[in-house]
Amino acid sequence: MGNVLALDIGGRRIGVALSDESLRIPHPLTTVIVDGGEIEKLRLLVEEMQPVQIVVGFPRNQAGEMTEQTKTVEKFAEKLKEFEVPITFQDESLTSVIAEQQLRSLGKPYTKEMIDSAAATIILQDYLEEKYGH
Repeated sequence: MGNVLALDIGGRRIGVALSDESLRIPHPLTTVIVDGGEIEKLRLLVEEMQPVQIVVGFPRNQAGEMTEQTKTVEKFAEKLKEFEVPITFQDESLTSVIAEQQLRSLGKPYTKEMIDSAAATIILQDYLEEKYGH
């Protein structure tokens, strides 16, 4: 087996989550700032974590249709192919909203970066449940 890396790609930040090697438990890893150096920062993470799969959150509108952000994410995912790790898309509908609700329910302060990495964790959890049933 191996671990899986998940990305919640946004215009300002990329939330990153990682599964354990048993592919059961996802956890927030970090947030990468989109500043022109994000591909290199992600490359370093991929080299360090050695994922067997990269899961990219796939945005759609409420009707399930593609949006401008969908096209942006698809173009970004093309750049990730140079890492030579299989890439798959996972629906990310409402993950940021759910992530913020979960963080708010803890009753502690949280940042936008925490929301982004928590959203990536939800994307990864959804992927693991669909693919492996847990």
